[in-house]
Amino acid sequence: MANITKKVSWSSRGDDSGLAGEGTPLLNGTEIPKPSRQLSGSGSVFRIGRFSTVDLEDDITSEEDPIRGRPKEIPHNEKLLSLKYESLDYDNIENQLFLEEERRMSHMGFRCLEISRWVICGLIGILTGLIACFIDIMVEKLAGCKYQVIKENIEKFTEVGGLSISLILWAVLNCAFVLVGGIMVAYIEPIAAGSGIPQIKCYLNGVKIPRVVRLKTLLVKVLGVICSVAGGLAVGKEGPMIHSGAVVAAGVSQGRSTSLKRDFKMFEYFRRDTEKRDFVSAGAAAGVSAAFGAPVGGVLFSLEEGASFWNQMLTWRIFFASMISTFTLNFFLSIYHGKPGDLSNPGLINFGRFESDSVAYYYYELPLFMGMGAIGGLLGALFNSINYWLTIFRIRYVHRPCLQVMEALLVAAVTATVSFTMIYFSNDCQPLGPEHNEEYPLQLFCADGEYNSMATAFFNTPERSVRSLFHNQPGSYNPLTLGLFTLTYFFLACWTYGLAVSAGVFIPSLLIGAAWGRLCGILLASFTPTSPIWADPGKYALIGAAAQLGGIVRMTLSLTVIMVEATGNVTYGLPIMLVLMTAKIVGDYFQEGLYDIHIKLQSVPFLHWEAPATSHWLTAREVMSSPVTCFNRIEKVGTIVDVLSNTSTNHNGFPVVVQVLDSDEPAKLCGLILRSQLIVLLKHKVFVELARSRLSQRKLQLKDFRDAYPRFPPIQSIHVSQDERECMMDLTEFMNATPYTVPQDTSLPRVFKLFRALGLRHLVVVDDENRVIGLVTRKDLARYHLGKHGLEELQLAQT
Repeated sequence: MANITKKVSWSSRGDDSGLAGEGTPLLNGTEIPKPSRQLSGSGSVFRIGRFSTVDLEDDITSEEDPIRGRPKEIPHNEKLLSLKYESLDYDNIENQLFLEEERRMSHMGFRCLEISRWVICGLIGILTGLIACFIDIMVEKLAGCKYQVIKENIEKFTEVGGLSISLILWAVLNCAFVLVGGIMVAYIEPIAAGSGIPQIKCYLNGVKIPRVVRLKTLLVKVLGVICSVAGGLAVGKEGPMIHSGAVVAAGVSQGRSTSLKRDFKMFEYFRRDTEKRDFVSAGAAAGVSAAFGAPVGGVLFSLEEGASFWNQMLTWRIFFASMISTFTLNFFLSIYHGKPGDLSNPGLINFGRFESDSVAYYYYELPLFMGMGAIGGLLGALFNSINYWLTIFRIRYVHRPCLQVMEALLVAAVTATVSFTMIYFSNDCQPLGPEHNEEYPLQLFCADGEYNSMATAFFNTPERSVRSLFHNQPGSYNPLTLGLFTLTYFFLACWTYGLAVSAGVFIPSLLIGAAWGRLCGILLASFTPTSPIWADPGKYALIGAAAQLGGIVRMTLSLTVIMVEATGNVTYGLPIMLVLMTAKIVGDYFQEGLYDIHIKLQSVPFLHWEAPATSHWLTAREVMSSPVTCFNRIEKVGTIVDVLSNTSTNHNGFPVVVQVLDSDEPAKLCGLILRSQLIVLLKHKVFVELARSRLSQRKLQLKDFRDAYPRFPPIQSIHVSQDERECMMDLTEFMNATPYTVPQDTSLPRVFKLFRALGLRHLVVVDDENRVIGLVTRKDLARYHLGKHGLEELQLAQT
């Protein structure tokens, strides 16, 4: 490693950083200047050294904030890790308080807790189903009124002239809805933008995204997606349901609302990251189930993101929440549609039933399906690439709320204009027979008894358009109509995803794929005019929809089951699986999945399931963070306050050590304590001297920590007098006396598996004598997944 200093920099990020509520800079390997001295007082701070795989030649400049002593603004770079994201403390802190509480609890107490978990999952399913029902009804009512008004206006001006008024009316109505949704997202809660699936993927991965599961986020998400869909944007309402279910789960499981400042004194035991994340998994699954009517697909969706954390009972609880969500949605929709008790309704999207007899497939079609999967992978990679550069443009130039709202209005107006233009110039007229069930058929310039086929695709909600492409009779669309629709809607969907509105990409992807898939079916049937039945256009529309969606989002297992459950026909399991696998393989060759792209652009320290394949030559000693800030078991209060107040090192975990007297060697590890625990201890003045002088002082309990969760106060709000700074704090009772540790020569893949499988936040690196020499955090491991050639560059530097 003689030449490593040419390519790497040494920094002092020793911990998972970024305390919520305290603005933090980006982690780019170059440390904010700070004094390299030990803190005053009897406490000691032990520091070692760590490298960061960032070229020293990278010129990153920032404007310093003289008040807070940190960068005011750092240019965006996808290879930076944002320090505003914390990790979840999924591993239980087994300190003396926790162990005493668990030992005092009887067998019946544990049974009651297990029953409470099932009750919470049931409540999650019910509330998620009700939210889905509300969204579905509101979208149907608002979009129905809008399309009915526009339809009557178009019919009025078709004969007398003046269709430009209809175009203006369409654009104004679209902009009105989008204006409301855009203002709510841009000005009230920006985290509610998009589908929310990338943020929930990060949360299930172990990253705490600020404000992602708050009540305000849920309200803006629900109202925003209603406005987006009713506003005619190329979006769907299914993706945001996953985020909505996760927010419901996070709130219900805590038995209180920090936003409303209401504590219902319920479920206090579950106020910790370990339990909360499990319930969020159930909420995400319930959201998938409500969106697609796919309970098993919902379970598998959560499983793909958090499988290593799970146990059998948790899986059953998540499945229970998914089933309750679907049941609740079906029950209330049956009442709304005037058929009480009819529970056969699917989720928010109704694909309709694919009967095996009418659209069977044959073995010689499997290569054709795989070819369509390859097309879906290519189109998905193109979609993701365009959206990537659009997102970069928005980050740099459209970052102000007013500009974000203006862009959303522009897209709404352009969408209405393009849709109207395509319908106006289309001459694809189809007979309106009794078997056609178009919701808003437009005659326009067609003869009496006919309707404009292009209007069926554009003049509808995306869900209804998908269903018409799946089930309309052969001959309902001509190839030119499908080709033009695919081309225009593809670019509209590219432009729309990433706007400051609540919107999903599932349905637009399905609609694009269904259009070109049906086109493929028509072309194949034209090649064999003597036997066109085998190439049913509805069947190929389904395969194209799966290929396009798989090429964009790159989901395989869960998406296969979701599609099978949504179509109600397990016969298509094999072709859909082959199509999704092919789309993922082809798409991954060119570009990452859409959600992975947005996660990287947000600089989130996301961990994949496996370490890089060529990382066995790296050891824990080379990837660990250092210097490490440690505390003595009995530490001076002033030392603790100074360390926590140091804005340049917002560490969240501190090894507790036993220092060897009269020695400069690293101290031996005896435990680990978190920033949040230290803040609670400082807030309650848990000092040794005060405990001796106040014999009647109440002993601190786990309830005190749970009451402060999840919004622990910042250290700046804790007042410590000068006399109190000279007091001592005994950390023995509150630290985790058995933290996970690894030797310094442990390989990176082994560290990665241990960290990922156990859901760790901190992994202490020790030498042969159990002395602390470093600390491995999420950001240390995530660094090696940034950039396609990051490891190769580091290998080259070390040779």
